[in-house]
Amino acid sequence: MEYMKIKKSFKYRIYPTEGQKILLSKHFGVKRFVWNHFLEERKKVYLENKQNLNYYDNAKALTELKKQEDFVWLREVNSQSVQASLRDLEVAYTNFFHKKSKFPRFKSKKDKQSFRIPQFTKYKDEQLWIPKFKQAIKVKEDRPLTGEILFSTISKSPSGRYFVSITCDTEYTQYDKNTNQVGIDLGIKDLAICSNGKTYENIKNTKKYSKKLSYEQKQLSKKQKDSESKNRQRIIVAKIHEKIANSRLNHIHQITTQIVRENQTICVEDLAVANMVKNHKLAKSISDCSWGEFLRQLKYKSEWNKRTFITIDRFFPSSKMCNKCEFVNQDLTLNDREWICPNCGSKLDRDKNASENILEQGLKIYSVCGMQSESKQKREEALPLGEPTNHEAQSSLVVR
Repeated sequence: MEYMKIKKSFKYRIYPTEGQKILLSKHFGVKRFVWNHFLEERKKVYLENKQNLNYYDNAKALTELKKQEDFVWLREVNSQSVQASLRDLEVAYTNFFHKKSKFPRFKSKKDKQSFRIPQFTKYKDEQLWIPKFKQAIKVKEDRPLTGEILFSTISKSPSGRYFVSITCDTEYTQYDKNTNQVGIDLGIKDLAICSNGKTYENIKNTKKYSKKLSYEQKQLSKKQKDSESKNRQRIIVAKIHEKIANSRLNHIHQITTQIVRENQTICVEDLAVANMVKNHKLAKSISDCSWGEFLRQLKYKSEWNKRTFITIDRFFPSSKMCNKCEFVNQDLTLNDREWICPNCGSKLDRDKNASENILEQGLKIYSVCGMQSESKQKREEALPLGEPTNHEAQSSLVVR
């Protein structure tokens, strides 16, 4: 059994008093105002002068803004949380210009609200202390918090529930090593089909709650705008969405944990989920599967436990290729769940066959990359002590 240091977040529900709720609302509002104000400022400067503002420009302008009488309320909240909002805006802008995400959007008070506390978070005996709050906030602890606290994030869901996520530098106990290897094909009928014969059910939460959700949404549409009854109905709808999301996330955590615990080598496809949901006939079903979250969890849990995680190219014909003779059946359609190979006559289950092909292709990629990694390590060991390595020797191995 081995141990390693990781950054892990512990999320708890919190129960603030009425006075604390008011102060939390001020933090949410100030963060939202600062984000929207400086997002508009950045857009305006770029359109008029073709120049880009950065974090330091915004931080300097924020300091001047706080000195004005009309904006004295900006001083009522934790200044570090406000600065964290500016840093988040900087990251969002950078990701957009690097084509990693869409252009930043303006925030609404009807969406999920949150703010980050970069320093001075204290937690003990189900009591949370954060800057600007004179009294501790009550916490419902469902698992013990371990490690050194780095920062925390307070959030409020659309249903009105409050949460704190405390990120710690903690010690993690890794799963025991084994020799098992698995290829995983993701699907809609079954969420995950493994090459070792195991299949994991797709619980289809959206479909399960569709009638109830549809009814409550119709009731919401009938309410008068900005009325108290409409707000109450909005919370009912939000709770249903929250139930669907929580059930789905819990189910995925159980599956990914079991897969990582039982297997040393895990091979998956690099799916383009954003492109797949453009198919309007399958978009709802694909979104309900949450394949992106499934792969994200598999990856970080593999890293925590020193598992070999391999992604193969999305254009690899895993479903169309016979795993017995490697014949590629170009006539295969989505409706063909079983097919007979025209070349060797083998009867194949579409998903099981795909998972076996994914495993074989992943092992081929790993054998090549493993040899390159070993060769690189030998070259590094052969270098004189203190001599700088070239770019190839410095780059980390990423198996794709």
